[in-house]
Amino acid sequence: MPEFPPAPTTSNRLRLRRLGIDTYQEPVLYMHRDCPVCRSEGFEAQSRVEMRLNGHTIIATLNVVSGDFLSPDEAGLSEAAWRLLDAQPGAEVSLHHPAPLESLGHVRAKVYGRHLGQAAFDAVIGDVAAGRYSDLQLAAFVTACAGDHLNMDETISLTRAMVNAGERMHWGEGLVMDKHCVGGLPGNRTTMIIVPIIAACGLRMPKTSSRAITSPAGTADAMETLAPVDLDVTQIRRVVDRTGGCIVWGGAVRLSPADDILIRVERPLDIDSQGQLVASILSKKAAAGATHVLIDMPVGLTAKVRSAHAANQLARQLEQVGQALGLQMRVVQTDGVAPVGHGIGPALEARDVLAVLRREERASADLAQRSLHLAGQILEFGGAATTGNGMALARTVLDDGRAWKKFQEICEAQGGLREPPVAPCQQPVPSRHAGTVIAIDNRRLARIAKLAGAPTSACAGIDMNVQLGAVVERGQTLFTLHAASPGELAYAMEYATAQAEAVHVMEDAR
Repeated sequence: MPEFPPAPTTSNRLRLRRLGIDTYQEPVLYMHRDCPVCRSEGFEAQSRVEMRLNGHTIIATLNVVSGDFLSPDEAGLSEAAWRLLDAQPGAEVSLHHPAPLESLGHVRAKVYGRHLGQAAFDAVIGDVAAGRYSDLQLAAFVTACAGDHLNMDETISLTRAMVNAGERMHWGEGLVMDKHCVGGLPGNRTTMIIVPIIAACGLRMPKTSSRAITSPAGTADAMETLAPVDLDVTQIRRVVDRTGGCIVWGGAVRLSPADDILIRVERPLDIDSQGQLVASILSKKAAAGATHVLIDMPVGLTAKVRSAHAANQLARQLEQVGQALGLQMRVVQTDGVAPVGHGIGPALEARDVLAVLRREERASADLAQRSLHLAGQILEFGGAATTGNGMALARTVLDDGRAWKKFQEICEAQGGLREPPVAPCQQPVPSRHAGTVIAIDNRRLARIAKLAGAPTSACAGIDMNVQLGAVVERGQTLFTLHAASPGELAYAMEYATAQAEAVHVMEDAR
């Protein structure tokens, strides 16, 4: 019989190359169109590819390139993929087709209006947390659940699934206090003032905070300008054991990890629906080991919650889902008509916080008052103050310096206190005419601050020079833009000058 040469063997291994491309948190793989692995495996643009390297396994979205950008024997990685694989230059990665994503069937069912049960949400969220969903698939899930497409049972199931997909912190006996603001109010950085007040009064408050989703700054973004926030569970426990509180980024630990992945998609879509909002808030609180949770709900025409009716509906949903998870809940509706404090953006908001804690003359009175009101509610909620006396206790702790001392202790325990950065590029936005400030649009100001670079550029944002009811002259500064570069400043300034209603000045009749 004739002898045939052995069949050629194909290898599914390619040499890794770090491309330095920022794809935010999505792992992306780049392969040449003529790559033998790409062709033999039938990979196409937007294919999901499983990558294995030294015990690390991730699933990345494929982008196919031509020309000399990448050689056919290389696998290029985005920064997110490089980090998740713990890759080293020149290492060889093996590429595979991932297992079928069975839970995607539940997403398709939700797209067509079906209600999902606990098992379905567990399957979807488990795969989301494991990184098996592409951003396109995540967007489909987020959109299918948006609006009023989640009923109460589904919201509870989604919240439980998000808790079950990650780690949980346990603090032993005793109360564990927590607080969250539903958002939509620029400058509302009360958490950084409340935590040291509560801890100084002997209650535990391990605060895991989020980064901005659709706003110019989250608490973690502002706190990061003053102290490290990327602490792991062991470090968080050490800080809380030492000081009674912390203010850290929840995304640095696996507390409801699916939430941070979903937020990655919600941010560019600018979607933050009510059911997902409730699940996001309460899954993090339950996973962080909280027993008592106070919700700050700003209500205003340009806030996230725009009416008392909507606020009451959201409050009931938060209370019912919280009760299902075993949390003690208290929802406080607050004024959301205009921004709080002077600054909008991470460093500018951190500056306002320091001014209140240090009891400086320029400290924002509304930020201080709002923080004391909420801190008083928490002190009463946790039994550290009798009913009606919580705010007085909070004010005493702020005025006598205990809150500032405790904040310094927390920052030092987290890695050291520093001063927030100052933007090198600043430009005032003047009033076009004399008159009275009758309205301030939270959403438009937030948009302007983001165009200036916030929160990516920590120093960027807006410094407010007027408040509601202020009487201004023509040419008087309404707010000052801060940016890290001249280009960002010019970009934001162009938009700001076209938004006269951002700070609405009613012209004098004279």
